[in-house]
Amino acid sequence: MKADQFTVRGKLIENAPLAPYTWFRVGGPADLFFIPADEDDLSDFLKQLPEDVPVTTLGVGSNIIIRDGGVEGVVVRLAGGYWGQIEQMNATTLFARSGSLDLSVARFAAKSGIAGLSFLSGIPGSIGGAMRTNAGCYGKELKDVLNQVEVIDRKGEKHVFQGELVDYGYPQVGFSYRHTDFPTDLIVTGALLSGDDVGDPETLKAEIEAHQARRAETQPIKDKTSGSTFANPDPPGTPDQRSAWKLIDAAGCRGLRVGGAQVSEKHCNFLINTGDARASDLEALGELVRARVLETSGVELRWEVRRIGRY
Repeated sequence: MKADQFTVRGKLIENAPLAPYTWFRVGGPADLFFIPADEDDLSDFLKQLPEDVPVTTLGVGSNIIIRDGGVEGVVVRLAGGYWGQIEQMNATTLFARSGSLDLSVARFAAKSGIAGLSFLSGIPGSIGGAMRTNAGCYGKELKDVLNQVEVIDRKGEKHVFQGELVDYGYPQVGFSYRHTDFPTDLIVTGALLSGDDVGDPETLKAEIEAHQARRAETQPIKDKTSGSTFANPDPPGTPDQRSAWKLIDAAGCRGLRVGGAQVSEKHCNFLINTGDARASDLEALGELVRARVLETSGVELRWEVRRIGRY
């Protein structure tokens, strides 16, 4: 495929390096890399694109390992500028485009006096990515505040869904702990999020600052890393809940290395690129950790970080 065979208003680049667009700073190129100007630009492009060409959506790259061989087909990046816009709809509701940073949404809600969204400040990444994994922290997850979802399908058609999409031809879609059954052919372009009350902006701001201080104290946020590598085996509230990091630590994996990849000494449910890691190092290290945890505890950890592309 050649970029000049398509008519777009955004940026369309052939053989584009993807490592700079991920927090791990690893990975090969995209055959085609597209940053659409807006929903109409994305819709028009998909209508031009042959149906057999795979499409992968990339947000801010906070929770993904792009393999060294790059990504086949088209990678669509929804981040920055237009895709980061947030708008208040009423006293307790806001609309966020999919490229909006979770932290930015939390801060916008606080400034607008919308209570119940401060937990988003503890989630690295964007709303679009959080939608895919039902991301959460501090006892709440995205499904708790999700009101409406705007998407574009692989054919370029736009749809608006409510709640868990059960009335819109996708009966299998549901939200569970760190997982959604969201169809892979739908690209999330925005979401309507509802807080639970009207709050004092200064109080909400203080909540966010407390969450940020907690993250800085306990997580390797200054390293080349991602969000949590593995989901906890048990959802919050489970009696005797098992934590992924405790199982990893008990398996002797804190500080473990493969090539330039290392299990963080600060929080061992985080992998870090020490400077010269390849995607294959990170993925191999993750699989080694999974194997050791399975051997020592009998628990098979589930990847929370997405791994995509060619080996």
